[in-house]
Parts: sequence; C-alpha cells; structure tokens
Amino acid sequence: MITYNDIFKSSFLDNVTSVSLLDMAISLVLAFCLGLFIFYVYKKTYQGVMYSSSFGVTLIALTMITTLVILAVTSNVVLSLGMVGALSIVRFRTAIKEPLDIAFLFWSIAVGIVLAAGMIPLAVFGSIVIGIVLLVFVNRKTSVNPYIVVLQCENSSCEKQAMEYLKSVVQQSTVKSKTARKGSIELNLEIRLKNDDTDFINALSDIDGVTSAVLVSYNGDFMG
Repeated sequence: MITYNDIFKSSFLDNVTSVSLLDMAISLVLAFCLGLFIFYVYKKTYQGVMYSSSFGVTLIALTMITTLVILAVTSNVVLSLGMVGALSIVRFRTAIKEPLDIAFLFWSIAVGIVLAAGMIPLAVFGSIVIGIVLLVFVNRKTSVNPYIVVLQCENSSCEKQAMEYLKSVVQQSTVKSKTARKGSIELNLEIRLKNDDTDFINALSDIDGVTSAVLVSYNGDFMG
C-alpha cells in the first residue's frame, strides 16, 4: 500500500516528465504566430471609438504566457498545484469596454492551452475558422448607416414642421430624447437615410424657428 511518504519521496519528483527544449520552442513560436493572427483579426474587426494597440500586443503576450503556464503545469504535478494556488490570488481590474474584447481574450487563452496540450492542428484550424467568422460577421455592413440628428427649435410648431420635413426625406426616424426649456426645444433623433445625400440637414436648418441642426454618424444599433 502506497503512503503519503512514498508519494512525496524525491524519487517520485525525479521521475516527473520534463518538457524538451524542442517542444518549448515549437510551442512558443506557434503561440507567437497565432497571437499575431489574433492581433490582426482584432485590428481588422475593431469598431470602437479609441483603438488601443496595447490591447493587441496583450493578446499576443497572453497567448504565449498561457502556453508557458500550461507547459509548466503538464510537466510537473507539484508545480501545477502551486500554480493553481498562485493564480487564484490574481485579480484583473482593467475594465473591458467592448464586449467583443472578451471574446479575443478567451480566444488567446484557449489557443495557449490547446497548443501547450500538443493539439497543434486544432489550435491552427480553430483559429483560422474563428478568424474568418469574426472577419465576416463583425465587418458586415448594413445597407443603411445610422445617424443621429440633434435638432434645436424655438417652439412646438417649428418642431412639428421640422419633424414632418425630416420624415419626408429619411427612410426611418426615432426620437431618442427630447429636452424642453423656455424658448428652446432640443431633440435627438436616430435616422436611416434613403441615400448618401446629406444636404437635407442644410434645408432643415433653414426652416423658420430651427436654431441648430447637427448630423452625426455612429455605430449603434437601431431600435425600432
């Protein structure tokens, strides 16, 4: 019968399988290449306001670091127990502003784990498929781009006239917010244009009682 003393004898630790230099080199080089591919897909599919190149570099580093950690865990049982305890106290406080960034983080971690486990075809083929799916669906453009119109009017009659004209020249419009003050009404409307012509905003500002008309493009989802 094996006792705890038998398990933790030095002979047991000496018999632990170690990772060869060739395996480490191949794993880290492939992790770097696939990390670059993930970085490329992230750069091509980014649709936020402020692009962060440091996050892209983080994806490369995360892929390689995950590969390094899993290689260490799979090569030494005692080290794997210590690694679990050490990683359990790590806390990440950086806020993720774009929901899609979470997918890229999990993608990098998954590639690192799969590579370190020796399933290289799965890591390469899976990354190619995921990359193609993201490039196709994220970069897919809608037939009509959304816009925001910020309209300031002097009174309600001017507001009705501006709204009637706007509905006649755009495909669809939705009031997002309305602020009424004495002698001033401000409207925020989300619209879809019939074509790329934006000259209607000039005619809108020429309506009597309209003090300001601003057209802004954005990447939001249309609700309507």
